[in-house]
Amino acid sequence: MNSLKTDVLVCGGGCAGIAAALSAARNGAKTLLIERAGFAGGIITCVGLPYFDGLVDFKTGRFVVKGIALELMVATGIAQPDSSKITDCPPDRVSKRWMSVMIPNTEEFKIIADAKIANEQNLTVLYHSCAYEVETKEGRIAAVIIGNKDGLTRVEAKQVIDCTGDGDIAFWAGCPTEMAAQQPLMPMTMHFRIGNVTPTKETYPAAKQAMTEAHERGDLPECYGPGLMYAFAKDEVYVHAVRVPGNAVDAADYTRAEIQGRKDAWTMFREWKKRAPGFENSYFITSGPYMGVRETRRIVGEYVLTEEDLRKNTTHGDAIATGCWFLDIHSPKTALDKPWAGSGFQPDPYDISYRTLVPRKVSNLLVAGRCHSSTQVANASSRVTVTAMALGEAAGCAAAMAVQTGSEVALLQGTAVREKLSTQNAGPFTKA
Repeated sequence: MNSLKTDVLVCGGGCAGIAAALSAARNGAKTLLIERAGFAGGIITCVGLPYFDGLVDFKTGRFVVKGIALELMVATGIAQPDSSKITDCPPDRVSKRWMSVMIPNTEEFKIIADAKIANEQNLTVLYHSCAYEVETKEGRIAAVIIGNKDGLTRVEAKQVIDCTGDGDIAFWAGCPTEMAAQQPLMPMTMHFRIGNVTPTKETYPAAKQAMTEAHERGDLPECYGPGLMYAFAKDEVYVHAVRVPGNAVDAADYTRAEIQGRKDAWTMFREWKKRAPGFENSYFITSGPYMGVRETRRIVGEYVLTEEDLRKNTTHGDAIATGCWFLDIHSPKTALDKPWAGSGFQPDPYDISYRTLVPRKVSNLLVAGRCHSSTQVANASSRVTVTAMALGEAAGCAAAMAVQTGSEVALLQGTAVREKLSTQNAGPFTKA
């Protein structure tokens, strides 16, 4: 078996992972980032979701996250380094309904991510690489076994950051995790794009009616919306509408869901092309390449973010990030009028404690992204793109601090991580 040694290993190159890797490397740690796809970006590039969600205080329009998230926005051309509110962004890139900012081109985002990674001397990336096994010894991760075209490689890292989205590393290392305590897992969604669409006032109601009838006759098992958005061009529809219940940490079920998602996306396109005005000359551009996953495992960490924390706006001295997205809970069942389930409660910007990144039982592991320590309901807010970037940046900073001091990430004081982040234009939102 091959072997590698590094200071910090980041598993997963999605929104949390790219921020974690950049942050660790910039703070002086020799860092290895592994990602199963051939590019970084996660839900933005692997799934195609073109939104910086979790960026803006809904009441004031102010950015509650800066740091690497803002840096990536600047690189896409939708913000300036001194931007601080949503009105600083180009109006055609702003979704006023969701108080979110749209990425102009998700293909370009791959190039941006590559360039950011290549610019860091302390950072190495291996695409087409997955973690497959974890070796633990005396309460630490001794090594992570990764696989790629080189075969199996044993990676020894002083500190490990799990940005897999599913908490794979934490789970395999024996850390406590949980899934679906209060209700079924939220469904997965296959995002897709349709070109050469000429929208009219009849387009949306006709598309919705076509979906309704396809669902009623059994051609479309579950669906929602439809969310028809012209995010990339005036004649191109980006679609939020596929809804597939399933468990993405069960290999067979995940495979079934991917197959169903592609089929459902094509069914919608076929029905709209036949029946919805504006779609007559349309063509299917692409889907995926991966199904979008909202929810699987979450670690049970040193602190668990709860719905009560969001509603009461609990403050934490060791806050390392700020959340602000609404309780975006999706039902696994069809809903063509209201896409989300529950109240859709919109919290004020809230603190996320460093301890939500710290799993129990393993001292040299942090978890960032949607699998951080949170209840199922609270996670419906904290799981989104920009919040994940903020959590990843904090995790990378902490891992580098632990390497430099010869400590462990579980032993660091979150207040010290917060202080370090403040020197990087990152960390929690200051309301004053």
